[in-house]
Amino acid sequence: MRQPVERSLSESLLAGDRAALARAITLSESTLPSDRDRARALLAEVWKHAGTALRIGVTGAPGVGKSTFIEAFGLHILRSGRSVAVLAVDPSSHAGGGAILGDKTRMTRLTAAPGAYIRPSPSSGAAGGVAIRTREAIAFVEAAGYDVVLVETVGAGQGEAAVASMTDVFVLLVAPAGGDELQGVKRGVMELADLVLINKSDGELADAAGRTCAAYRSALQFLRRRVSDPPGIPAAMEVSAMLDKEIDGVWEKILQLQEWRNREGHLVARRRAQADRWVRDAIEEEVLSRAGAPGDSGLPASLAEE
Repeated sequence: MRQPVERSLSESLLAGDRAALARAITLSESTLPSDRDRARALLAEVWKHAGTALRIGVTGAPGVGKSTFIEAFGLHILRSGRSVAVLAVDPSSHAGGGAILGDKTRMTRLTAAPGAYIRPSPSSGAAGGVAIRTREAIAFVEAAGYDVVLVETVGAGQGEAAVASMTDVFVLLVAPAGGDELQGVKRGVMELADLVLINKSDGELADAAGRTCAAYRSALQFLRRRVSDPPGIPAAMEVSAMLDKEIDGVWEKILQLQEWRNREGHLVARRRAQADRWVRDAIEEEVLSRAGAPGDSGLPASLAEE
C-alpha cells in the first residue's frame, strides 16, 4: 500500500523550494521500501507539472572536460534568462555507496549562481552512465520549475546510450587527440549523438582540435540519417569551455534543433517513447524486487497512459 506523501513537501517542491527538491530526490534514491512508496506518491502528486523542460544529456570520456563545459554552458543558459538544473552522475564509493567526485566542488561558479541547481548522484552500479533514479530526478526538477535539465553521465562508453532514452538532445564531448581520433569513441554513442563537441579547442591544442573536428564531420556523414534529424544534424563543433568559445553557438544549435523537432512532431514522439521505456523499466524492477508478487509499478497513471 502506498504511503501518503506530505502535502507540504509537494507544495514546497512546486513552489521551487530547493530544500524540498533535494529531499524529493533523496527520497527517490533511497532503497527503503517506505521511502520508495513516499517517492512514488510524491511523483504522482507533481507529475502533471513535469515535462516542460529542455532535457540535454552530456557524455564524454573522463578528462574530456565535461564539468568545465557544463559550468560554462550552464552560466550561458542563465544569462539567456532561463534556469538550469544539473543532474551529475558520479561513480559510487565502494565503501559508502555515495558519489565520490562531487560536481559541486568542480562547478563553483555555477553552484553559487541564482537560478542554478546542481545535484550529484551516485551511479550505484547502474548501467548506462546514469543513476537508477535519474528519470525521477528529472521529473522532480521540472516540477520545481527549472527550464533546462542537464544530465551529465559517468563517462563515454557503449552503455552511455541510456541517457539518450531520457533526454531531448544528446551531446558527446571529445578531446583533441593525435593519430586516429575516432578509435576512442564507441560507434553506438556516435550514432545517438546530436552534437559532437571537440572541447579544449584553445592554445596548443587548437590545431589538433581542428583536425579532430574535421575527422568527426567526415565520419558523421557516413552515419545513417535519423528521421528526427533536420539537415546538418548530427554536427561536429569546436568549443573551448575555458574561453567560452562557441558556447553560444552550441546553445543556438540546440534551440534550433528542439524547435524543429517540436514543429515536426518528433519531440512528442520522443517523449512518448521515453515514457514507454520508463514504464517498462519500472515494471521490470517491481517484478524483480517483489519476486513475482503482484504490485503497482508506482508510476503516475498519466505516464502509463502516454
